[in-house]
Amino acid sequence: MNLTQLVRTELDDLVRIYKHLHANPELSREEVKSSKLVADQLEECGISVTRNFGGYGVVGILENGDGPTVMVRGDMDALPITEETGLDYASSVRGKDPSGNDTGVMHACGHDVHMTTLVGTARVLSKFKESWSGKIIFVGQPAEESMSGARAMIEQGLFGKFGTPDYCLATHVITKLEAGNIMVKSGPIMAGTYQLKITVRGVGGHGAIPQECIDPVVLAARIVTSLQTIVSREFSPLDPAVVTVGSIHGGTRANIIPGEVVMEVTARFCNSEGHDRIFDSVKRICKYEALSMGLPEELLPIVEFDDESDLPATTNDSGLADIVRKAAAEHLGAEKVHEAEMVMGSEDFSLFRTAGGMETPSCLFFTGATSAEEMTLFYEKGINPPSIHNSKFYPPPEPTIKTAVTTMAGTVLRILS
Repeated sequence: MNLTQLVRTELDDLVRIYKHLHANPELSREEVKSSKLVADQLEECGISVTRNFGGYGVVGILENGDGPTVMVRGDMDALPITEETGLDYASSVRGKDPSGNDTGVMHACGHDVHMTTLVGTARVLSKFKESWSGKIIFVGQPAEESMSGARAMIEQGLFGKFGTPDYCLATHVITKLEAGNIMVKSGPIMAGTYQLKITVRGVGGHGAIPQECIDPVVLAARIVTSLQTIVSREFSPLDPAVVTVGSIHGGTRANIIPGEVVMEVTARFCNSEGHDRIFDSVKRICKYEALSMGLPEELLPIVEFDDESDLPATTNDSGLADIVRKAAAEHLGAEKVHEAEMVMGSEDFSLFRTAGGMETPSCLFFTGATSAEEMTLFYEKGINPPSIHNSKFYPPPEPTIKTAVTTMAGTVLRILS
């Protein structure tokens, strides 16, 4: 039995697992049942499993003689979104969002597919031992959405305890690509990111006598406008970057000039130079916009860097990306393999690349997750399919799972054969 045939024999049960995961999502740092399911499934494959590692993380070790070590990662957490797909296996789970508000919970980012891919890859490779030699580390990662899960597993000693991999692999579902296809590229494929908190200070007072105040609302507005010039005027048009002010809060009523305004900023970039340039520019703009309004040095804006949100770009090793292409072409057909463009979303999978103290060849490939019908609407009428993080997003299970498992298992087999 070849790889494609074996995946086909497992597909019905993998879809059953997927639908169960989809109907029972769990938020970041709450992945109790999801991690148990993943761990139980790995153990059924004869894999040695460590549970509750770095939170609710799962680590499975499958060894089969001498050879390289490959890490396969699947993330497990869901999002605080109320599902509106109308599926018979739709989530009705409720939870609390980061602000403590009641919310629906949904696998709107495809992590149910990613967990199923991890399980399917483990099943296939555990039954294909005559075809490979080496070691596979299966990682069920918690808290990707909060960008904390990979860091927690690394800080608990993931590679020190289980061995530093020679290669790291992951996949992520993507819309605007029909299920049954994959996309991959060498170099940066997902942006790096960090978040900033800017406290804009001023001199408050009555709204009727602004001349006796220094208005932080006006200063914040000037800073927001000036921040837009970082990407448009300080970066090459060929160097992708994003600076977004996503939250701004200040004041209590119309006739009071407040003492401060607080803003939250997200930055996206594709390399370390972009990382530093954005941060330096934000600090410069905040300082000199404040000075231009006459603020004293002791009241200059405070720019705070959120270390926990700091992620490098997800960068694919060119040799490993080529192995993914060849594996997918062999088992899916060359017409199903496409060149990806970099996206400005971010992934904490990027942290595994340097977690072992050196740069480990890593590759994340995109798995198409949109039905043929929705792609037809997109191409013929320009109607976008529901994106990830959308309450109506869902992938067609069979072709999506089959493609992801076949590509992932086929890549590992090429590395270890």
